[in-house]
Amino acid sequence: MPSTDFHPDLRRVARIAPRTLVGPRTLRVIRVLSPLMAGRTPADVEVLTLSSGAGVRLHRPSGVGGPTPALLWMHGGGYVLGTAQQDDGLCRRFSRTLGIVVASVDYRLAPEHPYPAALEDCYSALTWLTRLPGVDPARVAIGGASAGGGLAAALALLARDRGEVKPALQLLAYPMLDDRSADAPDNPNYRLWTPRSNQFGWTAYLAGADRDIAVPARRDDLSGLPPAWIGVGTNDLFYDEDVAYAERLTRAGVPCQVEVVQGAFHGFDLLVPKKPVSQAFFASQCASLRAALRPEDHPAR
Repeated sequence: MPSTDFHPDLRRVARIAPRTLVGPRTLRVIRVLSPLMAGRTPADVEVLTLSSGAGVRLHRPSGVGGPTPALLWMHGGGYVLGTAQQDDGLCRRFSRTLGIVVASVDYRLAPEHPYPAALEDCYSALTWLTRLPGVDPARVAIGGASAGGGLAAALALLARDRGEVKPALQLLAYPMLDDRSADAPDNPNYRLWTPRSNQFGWTAYLAGADRDIAVPARRDDLSGLPPAWIGVGTNDLFYDEDVAYAERLTRAGVPCQVEVVQGAFHGFDLLVPKKPVSQAFFASQCASLRAALRPEDHPAR
């Protein structure tokens, strides 16, 4: 019988979902298989390479006049896996539902390219997006899922520190924020990502980096950051670190909405996007984006 600790919409898929996806022995195989599962690039997706070398997949809404709000999206994969193409469907949904431009970043992966390579790729994409004709630079949000959410949080900190651009929102779906959770006890209800895979991902990404700078949850000063939306399930390894980060943002004076999904595991919405629990999770993200990107809240500059 499936565990009653899972959300009712997720009990069936929880029976077959793997507990972990990647480790040092499986990384190469999964990287080879991932493009085969991604499918063809839709005709309406623009695939670009920026002068920085970072790749971008651009989704534009139809029938919408500018200047248009935008979302910069970072894919997940534990800092070691994944491509922007894997989130084409999700990015298209954001674009069509909200009438916004969505740019998804193909950032460099660890361990071949450790910190700060991926973060710098995302920063170059952010500055490019704010200058893109037809995009309102005052209404650009940043977001991502899992490691992509961790990159979005780190990008918010980097943008604050450099002072060149100011995102309107950081949209963090079960973000990978704290390397110290690799030492957390395992839980039989974890799916797709466990402490062991977390240890592998963070070690590959950080290499010899200063963790007090590279890891968002280790940063002392969270003041002056964009408003945040953080969503996570109670059966996610990142639940404790995400809730703790939200509490720290609030104490630092940063508005933060937290969407906790009881009985949900890591990446649940990407596995079963049509289930009501996943639809509600997506709707909460869209509501947060709408509120942050309203024209009346961002007068022309």
